[in-house]
Amino acid sequence: MSEDLERRKFLSRLWKGGIAVMAGAAAWTSWDFLQPVAGQAGGPVTTVAPDVIPTDSVLEVDPMRGYLTEVNGEVVPLYWKCPHLGCKVPWCESSGQFECPCHGSVFNRIGEYRRGPAPRGMDKYEFEIIDGVVVPDTSKIIRGAPAGTPETIDEPPKGP
Repeated sequence: MSEDLERRKFLSRLWKGGIAVMAGAAAWTSWDFLQPVAGQAGGPVTTVAPDVIPTDSVLEVDPMRGYLTEVNGEVVPLYWKCPHLGCKVPWCESSGQFECPCHGSVFNRIGEYRRGPAPRGMDKYEFEIIDGVVVPDTSKIIRGAPAGTPETIDEPPKGP
């Protein structure tokens, strides 16, 4: 009979220990999840001088999580997140447009909607030019124009 009690105590302690280990792992994971990510977008980002920004392509800027381009002398800082489901939208040099690899949305060089399931064009950042450098504020996002809005630049796709 006493052997039976020892086994019950052992199993009880084993279960309690297992639950404690799982609770500790859950707390550890939750703590890591709630910490800010290093380099996360959310404020002013110093990039490049306006004369470095291409007028027929885009410049990818990792710290701002976006792209810079220039149209008619005006700098356009784009957020690289697709407004459909949040995929990173890469620039395609061969076609001269943004093409989302997840669901096929397509945007022109300044992020205006062309086709696909996205509900609007790519979002843009507010920016300033400080000491001759473009400084987008990644905490201030300007939503893209809704799908169906006419494009403001006449740049047909360059190729496939």
